[in-house]
Amino acid sequence: MESIISSLVVRFERGSLNRRDLVRSLAILAAGGTAAGAQEELNFKAASIDHVSIQVADLQRSIDFYQKIFGFSVVSQEQARSIMRLGNTRTLVSLNRENPTGIVDHFAIGIPKFSKDVAVRYLKERGAMPLEGNFAGFHVKDPDGIRVQISAQS
Repeated sequence: MESIISSLVVRFERGSLNRRDLVRSLAILAAGGTAAGAQEELNFKAASIDHVSIQVADLQRSIDFYQKIFGFSVVSQEQARSIMRLGNTRTLVSLNRENPTGIVDHFAIGIPKFSKDVAVRYLKERGAMPLEGNFAGFHVKDPDGIRVQISAQS
């Protein structure tokens, strides 16, 4: 836990963590017990890349490409949000009709025994703040602004 506190203080001193987030993170540490306990519940050593989400201009054209080239089929979809998930037996590529196109929207790290509450606690203890939105799993941004989703391993 000492290394986590030290990391939070360093981030605060560098200006990448504001006072409110520092105090909140320290309070979470105090209330939540040790980081080691949270680590046991989130097994990143058994993690895998769950899927990659890509923003596309033409959903049908992209579906046709992934079906023709890789033999993927539609695994699931959210028509209201223009999302199609393709793969073999599970989602490997999530296609989203959004702008800007041609970018990776996010990638997902799947872990066994995923719990959103545990993930929130675990990552906040390490200075990561959850992104707000209607996301599956838990989303954070890496230092370069890339969204990383943490979710149940498929």
